[in-house]
Amino acid sequence: MSPKDEDELADMLYTAMLHHGPVAIRYPRGIGPGTVVKEQPVALEIGKAEVIAQGEDARVAIFSLGNMLPVAQELAQKLAREGIAAAVINARFAKPLDVGMVLGYAAQSEVLVTMEDHALAGGFGSAVLEELNRAGLSTPVVRVGWPDQFIEHGKPDDLRRKYGLTAEAALEKLRQHLGIPA
Repeated sequence: MSPKDEDELADMLYTAMLHHGPVAIRYPRGIGPGTVVKEQPVALEIGKAEVIAQGEDARVAIFSLGNMLPVAQELAQKLAREGIAAAVINARFAKPLDVGMVLGYAAQSEVLVTMEDHALAGGFGSAVLEELNRAGLSTPVVRVGWPDQFIEHGKPDDLRRKYGLTAEAALEKLRQHLGIPA
């Protein structure tokens, strides 16, 4: 599990306490976005993603894992300014993957975007590609995440810009798939 904010972290911890089996929760260092945590956490359905924005006739479906949700929402806004609707999905779970949600959006969208604060090699985006391959779907997937190499220390925002974990970099990758001029 990978929470989008402090409130979802509380829900994931509660879910982990109720689950009879191993659970891993990955959360970023530092402070969260400042989301108010509700008084009583709720149990999440394991392996179930959350639709944040449906996107009317969405040509793009953006699957965000964990703290990349604000970047996904920013990308959806940038696409809207280009006249392209996008759905935004909080994946919540790297494993088990919400296969039904992934395949449903892959069948109706021109392109999927995966955004993760993890290495791309063997990560969330790779799992999405595996499921599309298993289902025989050829929907393009634009993956945003860290390269499979040593990342030097630095300010997180500077490193994200350098390695392309931004809405701007994702939009550049999407241009070829959507016919958006540079």
